[in-house]
Amino acid sequence: MFTGLIQALGTMKPLGGDSWQITCVSQSSDLIMQDIAYGDSIAVDGVCLTVEEILKDGFIATASPETLRRTTLGSEDTPQKYVNLEASLRVGSKVGGHFVMGHVDGTGRLVTAEQTATSWEMTFIASEAIARYIVPKGSIAVNGISLTVAAYEPELSQFTVAVIPLTYAETNLRYLVPGSLVNLEGDILGKYVEKFLYSGKPNPNSIEDSHSDGITPAFLAEHGYL
Repeated sequence: MFTGLIQALGTMKPLGGDSWQITCVSQSSDLIMQDIAYGDSIAVDGVCLTVEEILKDGFIATASPETLRRTTLGSEDTPQKYVNLEASLRVGSKVGGHFVMGHVDGTGRLVTAEQTATSWEMTFIASEAIARYIVPKGSIAVNGISLTVAAYEPELSQFTVAVIPLTYAETNLRYLVPGSLVNLEGDILGKYVEKFLYSGKPNPNSIEDSHSDGITPAFLAEHGYL
């Protein structure tokens, strides 16, 4: 599990097969390398990869065919110069962003990026499968970065985020151009709500659920959630 607060930038180099060499290149790389261990999880542009070999300034990991198919890591369409890196969340650590699982739902594309007086406003287009989890003021991970949805246009499957200068400067968002592919992960909380809302299957281990038809829109409205 991750928080979506990027710790360093890196580069990726294919080693043949499904193996990749990830090299830390930013000055903050100590945040990744200071206690890295074999078997650790590292988010690479939002994709959870497992450390299989530790190098002086990076590590080697394997990206499965499914990972390469679903994410930007295997795409030659709009390759990124750098990837965002974040070590997994430790017990007791602060959660400064939101719960990011590192399980990318799919890719999206940058539509526009405009600088304002206080931030960068970036608009992305997402597939319908991802757009269903996007809500205004909700959380979404873009290339592993925890961002807040400032606006959402469901008819276009487009959403806009306001990126503060620090985040823009310290992540690979600044290298994106219109059309660039990005990894997108919807908020895990929204996925569980959808699961409970539409499954209609009560939890057999719950006393309350044993006397109900599960969580429905009527149930949520009755208890003040709608």
